[in-house]
Amino acid sequence: MEIDSTFWVAVSFLIFFGVLIYLKVPQKVNEILNKLIQDIKNELDESEKLRTEARELLNNAQKKLDSAQSINKQILDQAKKDSDRLIIDLNEKFHKSSEIKKNSTEIKIAQMKDTAIKEIKNASVKIAVDSVKKIINTSVDKSKLNTLFENNLEETKEELKKINS
Repeated sequence: MEIDSTFWVAVSFLIFFGVLIYLKVPQKVNEILNKLIQDIKNELDESEKLRTEARELLNNAQKKLDSAQSINKQILDQAKKDSDRLIIDLNEKFHKSSEIKKNSTEIKIAQMKDTAIKEIKNASVKIAVDSVKKIINTSVDKSKLNTLFENNLEETKEELKKINS
C-alpha cells in the first residue's frame, strides 16, 4: 500500500478532530450555543413581559381617555344646562323688571294726571270766584252782595268737598 496525499489528509483530519474532542471544543461550542439560546429565550420572555405591560398601559390610558371624554361631555352638558337656565332666569328678571317699571310709570302718570286735574280745578275755581267777585262788585249793591257772597261761599265749600272726596 502506498501512502499518498489522501491518506495524509485523512490522518490529519482525524488528528484534527481528535484534538478538538480532546480539548472539549464541541462541548464548549455547545455551551456557548446553549448560552446564546438561553439569552435569546430570556430576551423573548422579557420582550413578552414588556409587550404585556405596554398593552396594560395602553388599556389604562385608553380607559382614562374615555373617562376624561365622558367627564368632558358631562361638564359641557351641565354648562349648557346652566347657561340655558341662566338665560331663562335673566329673561324672567328682565320681564319682571320691565313690568315693575311699567307699573310704576303708570302710577306716576296717574298721580300726575290727578295732580293736574286738581290744579286745573283749583285754578278754575279761583278764576270763577274772581270773576264772580268782579261781576258782583260792578252790578250788585252792597247789602245784597254780603248775603249773596255768604250763600255762594257755602255752596262752593260743599261743591269742593264733593270734588275732593
